Amino acid sequence: MKTAAVTGADGFIGSHLTESLLDQGYHVRALAQYNSFNNWGWLEQVSHPNLEIVTGDVRDPNFCREFVKGVDTVFHLAALIAIPYSYIAPDSYIDTNVKGTLNICQACRDAGVKRLLVTSTSEVYGTARYVPIDEKHPKQPQSPYSASKIGADALAMSFYNAFELPLTIVRPFNTYGPRQSARAIIPTIISQIASGQREIMVGDLTPTRDFNFVKDTCRGFIAIAESPLTIGREVNIATGTEISMQDTLDTIARLMGAEITWQRDPARIRPAGSEVFRLCGDNSVITELTGWQPQVSLEEGLKTTIDWFLNPDNLSHYKPGIYNV
Repeated sequence: MKTAAVTGADGFIGSHLTESLLDQGYHVRALAQYNSFNNWGWLEQVSHPNLEIVTGDVRDPNFCREFVKGVDTVFHLAALIAIPYSYIAPDSYIDTNVKGTLNICQACRDAGVKRLLVTSTSEVYGTARYVPIDEKHPKQPQSPYSASKIGADALAMSFYNAFELPLTIVRPFNTYGPRQSARAIIPTIISQIASGQREIMVGDLTPTRDFNFVKDTCRGFIAIAESPLTIGREVNIATGTEISMQDTLDTIARLMGAEITWQRDPARIRPAGSEVFRLCGDNSVITELTGWQPQVSLEEGLKTTIDWFLNPDNLSHYKPGIYNV
């Protein structure tokens, strides 16, 4: 049986990736961040005989060494990802995103792990200088969060160059779907409408994004892990299309049959030099090396996500009336 370890498995993408790996016949060791409530995050909704849930923290190097022992492939997704909170607490982003990645790289090297996938983000590219954005696009640290991920990516790649650690930098563009935090635009809009609000609080609606449905993102992770051609590469997971925040809002309202107005909330506006105004990814590398292509259209993915949020049990996990930093 193939074995994998997933850090950040209690989060949005991590929980879906854990499920996808289990469906593909992997035994999965899933990391949920330690907390005194013994809460496993979104893993509370995942049950499988080949799932082993471990609690801990990637900021601890000794824990990381124990966590990766005896597995073939490590998917490193654990990170602080909220951009607004990175303005408030940048030190914590260095500790988790940079030092946490260092700890995982050192642990995988010591354990002789066969494959390591380090999760990046399209935010490292900043506002597009050209589209579609390929892996050679300049990195532009427009927030402390993106700076921490640029540092983590560079540190990980140094382990490939210096120590031949068999790793890949996986760079998903804007993933959405069930379980996503309300800090992101799509769940922010859906959760407000689903809770009965008709004046929707939003930030800047002019930027564009390349939205990937979460199941497609997970298929991309697994395809990259199973292709030796991706070792030592940075690989985008993108659709190659873009849509504005305004058009996203209008599409969701139409699909939910809701007549809404929207109100710009100053608290949701990024500093002028920090906003990423355009993201549209080039997926030619992942397609060439693995054959991956997106399968879920934006409308299909939005319908699935809306249906999930309309379930009262799921919506109860959210606080639509509060801006989630």
